Amino acid sequence: MKRHTYPEAAEQLRVEESWLRRHIKRLPHSKKGRVVTFSDADLERIDQMFHHEPTTGPLAIAQLAPAGVTSHPLAHLKPLPTRRSA
Repeated sequence: MKRHTYPEAAEQLRVEESWLRRHIKRLPHSKKGRVVTFSDADLERIDQMFHHEPTTGPLAIAQLAPAGVTSHPLAHLKPLPTRRSA
């Protein structure tokens, strides 16, 4: 089982190392003396705790159309209003 240091864990999670240090009290980790490490399971749990999928907007998972209705998968998107110069 590999143990990850702060820099390695931050790289795996794609967050700043300072974020890990600031939130360490709420994050799963192991500590021996002053040495803090993260297991692969700890990193997976952190990802599950803080990973959020968008529920609205263009990146949200499109809702499936009722059976028998075929529409374009992006039909629910609306154009942005035009910009008017002052």
